Amino acid sequence: MDYKETLDWIHNRGKFGIKPGVKRMTWMLNELGNPQDKIRGVHVVGTNGKGSTVAYMRSALNYNDYTVGTFTSPYIVVFNERISVDGNPISDEDLTHVANIVRPVSERMIEETDLGQATEFEIITMMMFVYFGSIHPVDFVIVEAGLGATHDSTNVFKPIMTVLTSIGLDHTDILGDTLLEITKDKSGVIKPGVPLVFNVEDEESKNYIYQVLEANNSKGIELGREILLLRKDGEFAFQYGNYDFQDIKLKMLGLHQKKNASLAMAALVEMNELGLVELDMNKMVSGVEEATWVGRIEVLSENPTIIIDGAHNREAVDVLVETMENNFKGRDITVLFSCVSGKPIENMVRKLESIANEFNITEFDFYRARKIEEIKSAVAHPNSHVVDDYIKYIDEFDGDVLLVTGSLYFISNVKQHFNKK
Repeated sequence: MDYKETLDWIHNRGKFGIKPGVKRMTWMLNELGNPQDKIRGVHVVGTNGKGSTVAYMRSALNYNDYTVGTFTSPYIVVFNERISVDGNPISDEDLTHVANIVRPVSERMIEETDLGQATEFEIITMMMFVYFGSIHPVDFVIVEAGLGATHDSTNVFKPIMTVLTSIGLDHTDILGDTLLEITKDKSGVIKPGVPLVFNVEDEESKNYIYQVLEANNSKGIELGREILLLRKDGEFAFQYGNYDFQDIKLKMLGLHQKKNASLAMAALVEMNELGLVELDMNKMVSGVEEATWVGRIEVLSENPTIIIDGAHNREAVDVLVETMENNFKGRDITVLFSCVSGKPIENMVRKLESIANEFNITEFDFYRARKIEEIKSAVAHPNSHVVDDYIKYIDEFDGDVLLVTGSLYFISNVKQHFNKK
């Protein structure tokens, strides 16, 4: 396969949907010599905050001269960014090479077992493990889980550190419709003897995590208990163990980013204490301060102010609304919203309407995109409109602040357009 054929083949796996479980992954990895056992990996799971936490850890390690592979989803600009080294997406040639290794094994699985077809996410995850485990070794690999943890395709390696960023009500049709049920799935990231750095606010969920940690003889490092985050204006202080860092100022906006950065730093400090890494702590903090993550309250234009954010569930919208209120107070905010099926649209729309002077909706080209009539039925804002050509609308926007949000897939289209401009 060439590059185009590779992408077509991978995306064609999407028709096989989401199939929780790791049996297919285990079979294919075994056939390829278990490359996942050759990486030094950090496993990051959670409802929200995974991507930016990965970015903080990667940047901090890069500032300490370590080479870091990352696995993230979805992509925002180019598909290749899902598998990256030091923030640089895998080359077209390497992506094609790895796909040509994985494809025959996935096809043999159909012929030789009753496990069925591999999904798109399983194929991409396989490619990542093969790339970092067999073809392009790096010092560390930071692996972002896809959906949940216990039955997620990434849950097939033993990490040196685990991070749980948050627990929220997302993917309830698969993970369960209560916080405790979702916690039970995500706690599958906990491995015997491997520390867990986590941020969970629900008490019942938190108690369950401590039970799993105790059963696995694993250390728990909790934000708000072992990790202290002290806010001061736009900066914050971080305390964990014997470490106390003052006046940390992030490029990414919002209290939630301070929390994600604190989780990342605690994980790195613990890795340093265990002798898994040698860190210059000043360089670590500098790396965290300089970290950025595409599509998270990202300002694309200053005049007028155009912001994109991939908030795609109720918890993500909550922190987006709070951040917009704190950082753009007194500004006239226009919201341009679209989303995919399966999301709590009424809840998301109502919260975003609360900060909007004008609330506009649109539809984008994606197989799971929610139809405009469905979105329209959820809108109650007195000043709302349907936007047919959202790219033209954004290009011609002459208001104060435009917030484009509702789906990572939606803002990906907008980001790609701005990059071309």
